[in-house]
Amino acid sequence: MFQFQRNSLKYRKITGVKDYKKMTFSPDITEQLARARADLRMGVPVVFLGDAPVLVIAAETLTPQRLSGLLALGGEPVLAITARRAETLKARAYDGTLARVLLPSDATTRWVQGVADPADDLRNPMKGPMKCARGGDATAHGAALQLVKSARLLPAAIVLDLPNAAKFAAEHGLTTLLLQASLPVLAVRSPLHPVVNARLPMEASEAGRLHIFRPDDGGEEHYAIEVGRPDRAKPVLARLHSACFTGDVMGSLKCDCGPQLHAALAQMGSEGHGVLLYLNQEGRGIGLANKMRAYSLQDQGFDTVEANHRLGFEDDERDFRIGSDILKSLGFSAVRLLTNNPRKVEMMEASGVKVAERVGLKVGENRHNTAYLATKAAKSGHLL
Repeated sequence: MFQFQRNSLKYRKITGVKDYKKMTFSPDITEQLARARADLRMGVPVVFLGDAPVLVIAAETLTPQRLSGLLALGGEPVLAITARRAETLKARAYDGTLARVLLPSDATTRWVQGVADPADDLRNPMKGPMKCARGGDATAHGAALQLVKSARLLPAAIVLDLPNAAKFAAEHGLTTLLLQASLPVLAVRSPLHPVVNARLPMEASEAGRLHIFRPDDGGEEHYAIEVGRPDRAKPVLARLHSACFTGDVMGSLKCDCGPQLHAALAQMGSEGHGVLLYLNQEGRGIGLANKMRAYSLQDQGFDTVEANHRLGFEDDERDFRIGSDILKSLGFSAVRLLTNNPRKVEMMEASGVKVAERVGLKVGENRHNTAYLATKAAKSGHLL
């Protein structure tokens, strides 16, 4: 896993920090990115510094006042959106994975958010034609999209070339990020560290223990529920379970997550051992708010995958390697994996955890989720 040693020459070279004492107390690039995510969620712009510095503000949290101020700066602001969202809008993704939509001179927050959010696509399908920038370097735009995605916001951001960016950021108290230092950190999963574990008697098994793991980047914590005392020398019955507030807590009938969670724990309790990895990757990794947006689109007639694409996300944004990291940290090298998803099996094997057996988990089908399960089988390859 990627990790800078904060007193290393490599860290100093990439971040540009030369003074060790300053480096000791100043936030490193991982901490700066965490600060930037919080700023973007509140509607505060951030600045990427480099050969072509830019101002970035999330489309979802944009206010009329900040849009007015941004337009007053001059230049040619663009709305960066993913190629998935661009396909829906019939906008040209000249940069491959993204499109840079030129903002009209009279752009409003309603226009910006109408492009970013598909909620009214069917009511107002004529959003274009849209002019898109082509040529030039779109590296900062891609980084901006990665950053807003990791902040669990809609994947859309206004980006404006900003001369004298360092001075501007200092005058306005904005978070600054070195673009070249940010790219490798945004591209990899954050290292996880064990925080604490304690005994947890459960309905499924009184012999339970909960382990908490925390990432370096300030993101969501992940959990491992250990049932009994599994033998580290043998394949352990394991499940990678993505958090599902609606299914796990509210008993939603739109998915099969709650029944799968309880069935997995029950089977581990029955066998006397097992590990359930509870990964905080709600809504296939897009967060609860965006998951509810996807549900709203499903009510308009789109299936799960189509809804994600219209929002600007991929079919599945989760990183299941987090699960293998935790298993290896706990001392396991082989599993009997409770899953219907072949992708989880492939990921485990690729990450160095042997899958001795795939154990099916077919529970929870009802009249409300029949179409959802059919889509998982047809488009995501689930073995149902």
